[in-house]
Amino acid sequence: MDIEEQYDKIFRYCCFRIYDRQLAQDITQETFLRFFGQDLRLDNGRELSYLYTIAKNLCADEFRKKPVYNVEDVEDTASGDTAEEWINNLVLRAAIEKLPREEQELLFLRYVNEISVTSICRMTGISRFSVYRRLSKALKRLKESLKKEGFFE
Repeated sequence: MDIEEQYDKIFRYCCFRIYDRQLAQDITQETFLRFFGQDLRLDNGRELSYLYTIAKNLCADEFRKKPVYNVEDVEDTASGDTAEEWINNLVLRAAIEKLPREEQELLFLRYVNEISVTSICRMTGISRFSVYRRLSKALKRLKESLKKEGFFE
């Protein structure tokens, strides 16, 4: 497991969950401190699930403390975007936000953080078939939403 790569992915995951970059950075650090503070002997592939479980629980704890977050609080990381790319990103973000939270998270894990379906199964406790079915359903809903905005014919 490449720690630097996973650090960036956990940070993005925390930003996705709580919409606050500074707090996400703190939670990411706490996630890795707890991960390395445990003297666990995990099977190959289980480390990733454990890492995301720690991050998810810390984000949930933080969300319970301060439940109101705004999407506008998240800074844009792409500073050199053209106006068209910026508008496309806003439309895509709005379409994704219309999806149920569980579908948003599955799409994020699979396509943004490029987590394997096997690892997603371990993290969420749902079957491989169910993960594929839910991802397919989420992508179909997303495509339909984007069709309404004129992105597909």
